[in-house]
Amino acid sequence: MQKRWNRIFSPRAVRGARIRVWSVFLVLVGSVVLVSACGSPPAVGGSVTLVLGAYTTPREAYAKAVIPAFQKYWKEKTGQDVTFQESYQGSGAQARAIIGGFEADVAALSLEEDIEKIREAGLITHDWRSKPNGGMVTTSVVVIAIRQGNPLGIRDWADLARPNLKVLTPDPSTSGGAKWNIAALYGAALRGHAGVAANDPEAAAQVIASVFRNVSIMDKGARESITNFEKGVGDVAITYENEVLVGRQAGQTYEYVIPTSTILIENPVALVDVNVDKHGVRPVAEAFVEFLSSPVAQRAYVTYGLRPLDPVVAGESTTSFPPVKDLWKIDFLGGWPKASHDIFGESGIFTKTLAAIHATK
Repeated sequence: MQKRWNRIFSPRAVRGARIRVWSVFLVLVGSVVLVSACGSPPAVGGSVTLVLGAYTTPREAYAKAVIPAFQKYWKEKTGQDVTFQESYQGSGAQARAIIGGFEADVAALSLEEDIEKIREAGLITHDWRSKPNGGMVTTSVVVIAIRQGNPLGIRDWADLARPNLKVLTPDPSTSGGAKWNIAALYGAALRGHAGVAANDPEAAAQVIASVFRNVSIMDKGARESITNFEKGVGDVAITYENEVLVGRQAGQTYEYVIPTSTILIENPVALVDVNVDKHGVRPVAEAFVEFLSSPVAQRAYVTYGLRPLDPVVAGESTTSFPPVKDLWKIDFLGGWPKASHDIFGESGIFTKTLAAIHATK
C-alpha cells in the first residue's frame, strides 16, 4: 500500500499532472483569445448600455424615434434590452469631449472633420468611411430662419448684409453647424449667388465680413442659437433646415428661406472602437450603426426634418423638403481638410475676417 501511495505522489507523477493541468488551462485560454479575436456573437437576453455622443441638432430624432426603433429591433432579434446614455452638444465640443475621455461608444456628429479628429486621436481604428454612404446617415441644407410672414423681406444671402440687421449663427470653434453655415455663405459667394461676382475669393471674403458685422451673438451650438431665436433674439438665424422644422413641430411660428445657392450638409456616424471594446459592447454598437442606414431609421430621421440618404425613403419624402436651385457639396471647396484650412485655419478667411471685425469694435 505504501509503495502504491509513493508511486501516485512521486515527483515524476506530480510533474506529469501539473503538465496536464497547464495544458488544459492553455487550451482554454487560447479558446477565449480566439473567440475575442473573431468577435463574440450577439448576446441573448439580459441588458446592455450604449453611450451615444451626438451633436445637438438631431436630439429629438434620436431620443424620440431612432433609439426607440432600434431598441425594439434589437429586443426582437436577441431578447436583449438596450439602454442608451445620450449626450448632446456642439459637434466640435463633442469631438473634443470624446478625445478628452468621454467614453462614447458611438459618435454621431455634424461633419466628417470631427469624426476624423477622433480617429486621429487613435480612438477609431476601423475605416468608418467604408460604411454605406461613406459613413453618412443623414443630410440637411443650410437655410435662413425668418420671422413669421417674413416682415423684413429676406430672400437670399445678400440680404443678410443689410445695415443694422441682427443675425444669429453659432460659434465655429464649438459648433459643426457654424462651420456649415460659413462654408455655405462663402461657397455661394464664390458661385456668384451672394451679390458678388463668381470665382472672386476676395469678394467672397467681403461677403463674410458684411454678414458677420451683423452677428453679435455666437452660441456654442446650433440648438442654442435657434433657441435664442425662439426667445425673440435677432432678426434672422443661419441654421440647419431641420432645426426650423423641429421648432415648427413644437409650435414655433417662424419660417425659413432656402438661399438660391446652399450646401448639402452630410452628417457622419462612427463606432468608437477603443470605448466599444473597453465596454464589451461591439456587437450591439455595430448593429446600431448599421441600423441607422436602414429604411426604418431613415424614415424616423425624416419625421424630425432630416433629409434621408436611403433612395426609397428619399422618394417617399420628396414633398417634405423644398428643392434647392443650386445645391452643392463641400467638395466644391476642396473637401473639409482644405476648407477648414482655408476658412478656419490660423490665417483662414473667416479667422482673419473675424479678427478685423473685433479690432474695429
